[in-house]
Amino acid sequence: MPRNETSGFGPHDVTMPQLGMAQDAGKIVSWLKSPGDKVAKGDALFEVETDKATMEVEAQANGYLTHVTAAEGEDVPVGQAIARISDSAEEDTPLPAPQPQADAPDALPEGHEITMPQLGMAQDSGVLVGWLVELGAQVSADDLLFEVETDKATMEVPAGASGYLAATLAQAGDAVPVGQAVAVIASSKPDAPVARGMAAAPVTKAAPKADVAPDPKPAAPAKPAQAAPAPAGGRILASPKLRRVALEKGLDLTRLVQAGHPQPYHMRDLEVLEALPTHAPTPQSGLAVQAIRLEAECAQSGFAPFATWAADEHGLQDADALLAGLVGASLGRAATVAVARFGASRNYDVPAGRSLSAVTDSDAAPDLRIRDLRMSALSTVSLGAEDVPVLTLLTQGEGLALVLECDPAQLTPDAAIALLSEFAGRMHDPLRHLL
Repeated sequence: MPRNETSGFGPHDVTMPQLGMAQDAGKIVSWLKSPGDKVAKGDALFEVETDKATMEVEAQANGYLTHVTAAEGEDVPVGQAIARISDSAEEDTPLPAPQPQADAPDALPEGHEITMPQLGMAQDSGVLVGWLVELGAQVSADDLLFEVETDKATMEVPAGASGYLAATLAQAGDAVPVGQAVAVIASSKPDAPVARGMAAAPVTKAAPKADVAPDPKPAAPAKPAQAAPAPAGGRILASPKLRRVALEKGLDLTRLVQAGHPQPYHMRDLEVLEALPTHAPTPQSGLAVQAIRLEAECAQSGFAPFATWAADEHGLQDADALLAGLVGASLGRAATVAVARFGASRNYDVPAGRSLSAVTDSDAAPDLRIRDLRMSALSTVSLGAEDVPVLTLLTQGEGLALVLECDPAQLTPDAAIALLSEFAGRMHDPLRHLL
């Protein structure tokens, strides 16, 4: 009997994602699929515009697009259902009506609500690891407020507003839906700060409970054995998410290669991998190789004015091509560079030398990836080595924080240091690239 190509878990509601800390709504720019169309997990579904950028949003399940309720040009609150991915094109179960937020059991201090951010396209909640600021303390917009854990990493989230931490609405270990308020920052110091958990009744505190150690957590279950490496003489091209899920499930991507399945591999190939005959994992000897992770700071970034100058004076309108050119030149050889931003990626062929006008679009697999997170709320990343070296760009005050992660087999430590040093210098003063 053929396997059902849908998600296998019933209908999947498509909601407006939160793409920034201060975002409470998004505008539908255009639908990239029509009602009744068959979609696969990872397909671009629609374009959404926030106050910072326009981005494509991917489908999170296989099936058929139905129940499209938001029209192009419409502003939709974060978290509201706007469509459904169903098991069939004829599925007619109505979408859930938008639910008004229930009144709090106790009045909260007036102020700016801080919500659980969406740190990945497939994320619908985050686990609050801990608060980094004491209840009632004064904070600035750039101060780190709390730590949140997703299925990919643990990250620190800034306050996003200045004032006093007047209320915390989740405790360590609580799983908080994306878009739900986790704190209130008031403009004046609160007389009675409020601490509340996701399920517990509210508790009014006169002083923060910062020094109490959390209860010890139970031992985590053993992780599946890591998949065997790719056959000698080649590398496996696969998305980071598929690599992570395959590792969690104890699946070996090498079996896709051995079965002749074409690369690169994406999440849609997971079902194919799961259907292949399993083999006992190959015993591995020796110690695991530590991934390389380097950080650099640019107190001032000159890239934005440089991109404006290049567009006005030389007609180089593609800022991502300029970014790829600066990275390629820092690498010191011809390379294919991918620029990735919020799930969308574009590849460029960068020739050896310094000619930015010679950078062209490419369909080739990248040798290096730039992950541009300057418009996100993240202050740091630590995701580990991927299929190619990854340079992550983060906003830090008036400048940039740059993080390079790679496997020692991809770049030697000396080459990684040289790459990050050169790129940091070019981002600080791009005109030096032309000298």
